[in-house]
Amino acid sequence: MKRYGMTLMVVFGILALMGLLMPSPAPAARVVKIGVIYPLTGGAAAAGRELRAGAELAAEIANGVMADLPMTMAKNSGIKSLGGAKIKLIFKDHEGNPTLGADLAKKLILDDKVDGILGCYHSSVTKTVSAVCEQYGVPMINGTSTSPALTKRGFKWFWRTTPHDRWFTKDLFELLKGLTEGKVRGVKAVPKKDIINLASACEKTEWGSHVSRLIEGLAKEYGFKLRKSLLYAAKAADLSSEVRSLKAARPDVMLFASYTSDAILMVKTLKAQKANPKIIWGQDAGFEKPEFRNTLGGDIVGILTRTVFLPKVVEIKAIAGKVNALYKKKTGNDLGGASARAFTGLQTWVHVLEKAGSTKPADIQKAANSIKIPGKELVVPWAGIKFSTSGEELGQNVLGSGLIGQYQKGKDGKVGLEIVYPFDVSSADMIFPFPGY
Repeated sequence: MKRYGMTLMVVFGILALMGLLMPSPAPAARVVKIGVIYPLTGGAAAAGRELRAGAELAAEIANGVMADLPMTMAKNSGIKSLGGAKIKLIFKDHEGNPTLGADLAKKLILDDKVDGILGCYHSSVTKTVSAVCEQYGVPMINGTSTSPALTKRGFKWFWRTTPHDRWFTKDLFELLKGLTEGKVRGVKAVPKKDIINLASACEKTEWGSHVSRLIEGLAKEYGFKLRKSLLYAAKAADLSSEVRSLKAARPDVMLFASYTSDAILMVKTLKAQKANPKIIWGQDAGFEKPEFRNTLGGDIVGILTRTVFLPKVVEIKAIAGKVNALYKKKTGNDLGGASARAFTGLQTWVHVLEKAGSTKPADIQKAANSIKIPGKELVVPWAGIKFSTSGEELGQNVLGSGLIGQYQKGKDGKVGLEIVYPFDVSSADMIFPFPGY
């Protein structure tokens, strides 16, 4: 028995030594899973590519260390309060379909066990996805949907970083008012009677319908006459009758809310029918995508679009320039309104998780409701991010703001956007009136 016991001791000793010499693999780093629902195919696929790239870049920065980037999330190599946990993005394609979006949200929550959701660009899809998140008590941060109604539902698990369309549309009317007061760079005061007649055409999903109503209400508030207001089917194959109807109203200003394929078709049709208003303005979306500019070229010179980010912002904010350089290296394009807001949405997720120190929904909720991200950390020219926790607009960032850009041809012959509003950050004289076709 003694010999047997000695043998066992030798065996255990050898096993212990092997354990020292061959340690078991270290446990895999913890990950935080964020489900990201965007339109990766279909009519808004161009926007989807921008959105995805913006969110991916933010995750890459958060998961690594970029010492020269003046952002808190660039210093920690993951979520520091969660032991360096890495962000894992799980992308889903909603194709612009609200029902599909809701189904994808359920799969992300029930099958992928995500810790939260980011999305969804289309306000109509964000509406259904956020309802699913509310049902399951899963936090959702929205960076790019602008229907005002989304933050008026009293939801407890939904937060929106971007300004919404009332703010953006109000900016348009402040620009028109500024034109009559001589505040626009490079333009003498324009008599109000010369720009008083408006006409609008908006796609008729959740987003465009709300924009249409906002234009109607703000036109009355600012003393303008809305001569024509129409809604058209998104992804329309032909917009000839809509443009004829707009032209018949003889407007001084034409206003649009269109996704990418619609915006391109609308401008082609305006040119074909030789529309000649004094101002053409688009509510971001399709009017601000690289495909819009690349497809139409010089035909868009003079067109205005609202946005939250323009390449000219890099001249105002150094941090925007640094991130824009990284984005351009990744995609070949400058940051735009969609990609910059997707980046900011994921950045907000990182800050919320850092503050929460937990992936428990209640802890994330508490952190989101108390967080304040200073504007100096953002690529967008906002005062910061702070969510409303009372009043009509629960979960709405109260520190956002918008820009209005105008397509102009630079000295190099390339068409790009110059800032014309707010007036104190204008980067070029405004072209007025629209050159026409």
